[in-house]
Amino acid sequence: MVSLARTIRSIRRVGLREWWHQMQYIGDAKSGRFVGKDQFGNRYFENLNPEEEIPGRHRWIDFAQHDYNATQVPPEWHSWLQHIRKDPPTEDPVMQNLSPPWKTPWVENLTGTRGAYRPYNTTRPKYEAWEPKSVPRG
Repeated sequence: MVSLARTIRSIRRVGLREWWHQMQYIGDAKSGRFVGKDQFGNRYFENLNPEEEIPGRHRWIDFAQHDYNATQVPPEWHSWLQHIRKDPPTEDPVMQNLSPPWKTPWVENLTGTRGAYRPYNTTRPKYEAWEPKSVPRG
Protein backbone atom coordinates (compact mmCIF):
# COMPACT_ATOMS: atom_id res chain seq x y z
CA MET A 1 0.00 0.00 0.00
CA VAL A 2 1.20 3.47 -0.84
CA SER A 3 1.88 5.72 2.13
CA LEU A 4 0.16 9.08 2.46
CA ALA A 5 3.50 10.93 2.44
CA ARG A 6 4.54 9.23 -0.81
CA THR A 7 1.18 10.04 -2.39
CA ILE A 8 1.40 13.72 -1.47
CA ARG A 9 5.01 13.87 -2.68
CA SER A 10 3.99 12.31 -5.97
CA ILE A 11 1.07 14.71 -6.46
CA ARG A 12 3.43 17.65 -5.91
CA ARG A 13 5.97 16.29 -8.40
CA VAL A 14 3.73 15.21 -11.28
CA GLY A 15 0.55 17.20 -10.69
CA LEU A 16 -2.94 16.09 -9.79
CA ARG A 17 -4.00 15.18 -13.34
CA GLU A 18 -0.95 12.98 -14.06
CA TRP A 19 -1.22 11.39 -10.61
CA TRP A 20 -4.86 10.46 -11.27
CA HIS A 21 -3.89 9.08 -14.70
CA GLN A 22 -1.20 6.90 -13.12
CA MET A 23 -3.54 5.59 -10.45
CA GLN A 24 -6.08 4.61 -13.12
CA TYR A 25 -3.62 2.92 -15.48
CA ILE A 26 -0.69 1.53 -13.48
CA GLY A 27 -2.19 1.60 -10.00
CA ASP A 28 0.79 3.30 -8.42
CA ALA A 29 1.97 6.88 -7.95
CA LYS A 30 5.36 7.20 -9.64
CA SER A 31 7.55 10.13 -10.51
CA GLY A 32 10.76 10.02 -12.47
CA ARG A 33 12.80 11.24 -15.38
CA PHE A 34 11.17 11.18 -18.83
CA VAL A 35 13.47 9.05 -20.99
CA GLY A 36 11.77 8.98 -24.36
CA LYS A 37 8.77 8.32 -26.56
CA ASP A 38 8.28 5.65 -29.22
CA GLN A 39 6.37 5.60 -32.52
CA PHE A 40 3.11 4.55 -30.83
CA GLY A 41 3.17 7.52 -28.45
CA ASN A 42 4.13 5.44 -25.40
CA ARG A 43 6.18 7.36 -22.85
CA TYR A 44 9.05 5.77 -20.90
CA PHE A 45 10.27 6.82 -17.45
CA GLU A 46 13.04 5.96 -15.02
CA ASN A 47 13.64 6.74 -11.35
CA LEU A 48 17.04 5.69 -10.00
CA ASN A 49 16.43 6.88 -6.43
CA PRO A 50 16.58 3.68 -4.29
CA GLU A 51 14.56 5.26 -1.49
CA GLU A 52 11.53 5.85 -3.71
CA GLU A 53 11.33 2.81 -5.97
CA ILE A 54 11.72 -0.91 -5.45
CA PRO A 55 14.80 -2.26 -7.24
CA GLY A 56 13.77 -3.72 -10.57
CA ARG A 57 10.65 -1.56 -10.76
CA HIS A 58 12.39 1.74 -11.45
CA ARG A 59 11.65 1.71 -15.20
CA TRP A 60 8.09 1.90 -16.45
CA ILE A 61 5.93 2.74 -19.44
CA ASP A 62 2.88 4.94 -19.83
CA PHE A 63 0.89 3.47 -22.71
CA ALA A 64 -0.73 5.89 -25.15
CA GLN A 65 -3.79 3.68 -25.74
CA HIS A 66 -6.30 2.59 -23.14
CA ASP A 67 -6.51 -0.98 -24.50
CA TYR A 68 -2.82 -1.82 -24.39
CA ASN A 69 -0.85 -5.04 -24.73
CA ALA A 70 2.78 -6.05 -24.72
CA THR A 71 3.12 -6.06 -28.52
CA GLN A 72 2.78 -2.27 -28.54
CA VAL A 73 6.30 -2.01 -27.10
CA PRO A 74 9.01 -1.99 -29.82
CA PRO A 75 11.95 -4.39 -29.33
CA GLU A 76 14.52 -1.71 -28.56
CA TRP A 77 12.36 -0.29 -25.75
CA HIS A 78 11.51 -3.77 -24.48
CA SER A 79 15.20 -4.57 -24.09
CA TRP A 80 15.66 -1.38 -22.06
CA LEU A 81 12.61 -2.05 -19.84
CA GLN A 82 13.81 -5.59 -19.09
CA HIS A 83 17.36 -4.40 -18.23
CA ILE A 84 18.92 -6.13 -21.24
CA ARG A 85 20.33 -2.76 -22.31
CA LYS A 86 21.71 -0.22 -19.87
CA ASP A 87 20.93 2.93 -21.85
CA PRO A 88 17.56 3.75 -23.43
CA PRO A 89 17.38 3.81 -27.25
CA THR A 90 17.28 7.62 -27.27
CA GLU A 91 20.66 7.82 -25.49
CA ASP A 92 22.38 4.68 -26.81
CA PRO A 93 24.71 5.46 -29.76
CA VAL A 94 24.64 1.83 -30.91
CA MET A 95 20.85 1.82 -31.21
CA GLN A 96 20.81 5.16 -33.01
CA ASN A 97 23.31 3.97 -35.62
CA LEU A 98 21.78 0.50 -35.87
CA SER A 99 18.53 1.36 -37.59
CA PRO A 100 19.01 0.98 -41.37
CA PRO A 101 16.89 3.11 -43.73
CA TRP A 102 15.19 0.04 -45.23
CA LYS A 103 13.94 -1.23 -41.87
CA THR A 104 10.16 -1.17 -41.58
CA PRO A 105 8.62 0.32 -38.44
CA TRP A 106 7.47 -2.00 -35.67
CA VAL A 107 3.86 -3.14 -36.00
CA GLU A 108 1.89 -4.45 -33.06
CA ASN A 109 0.27 -7.89 -33.14
CA LEU A 110 -3.26 -7.49 -34.50
CA THR A 111 -4.57 -10.93 -33.52
CA GLY A 112 -8.10 -10.68 -32.19
CA THR A 113 -8.78 -7.34 -33.83
CA ARG A 114 -10.40 -6.35 -37.10
CA GLY A 115 -6.97 -5.86 -38.66
CA ALA A 116 -5.90 -9.48 -38.08
CA TYR A 117 -4.80 -11.59 -41.03
CA ARG A 118 -7.50 -13.95 -42.27
CA PRO A 119 -6.64 -16.53 -44.89
CA TYR A 120 -9.18 -17.43 -47.51
CA ASN A 121 -9.73 -20.67 -49.36
CA THR A 122 -10.23 -20.97 -53.12
CA THR A 123 -10.96 -24.69 -53.24
CA ARG A 124 -14.42 -26.18 -53.21
CA PRO A 125 -15.34 -27.81 -49.88
CA LYS A 126 -15.54 -31.63 -49.77
CA TYR A 127 -18.86 -31.62 -47.98
CA GLU A 128 -21.85 -29.47 -48.69
CA ALA A 129 -24.18 -28.42 -45.90
CA TRP A 130 -27.52 -30.20 -46.02
CA GLU A 131 -30.35 -27.99 -47.13
CA PRO A 132 -33.77 -29.47 -46.31
CA LYS A 133 -36.36 -29.24 -49.03
CA SER A 134 -39.97 -29.18 -48.01
CA VAL A 135 -42.94 -29.46 -50.31
CA PRO A 136 -45.90 -27.22 -49.47
CA ARG A 137 -48.98 -29.14 -48.39
CA GLY A 138 -52.00 -28.80 -50.50
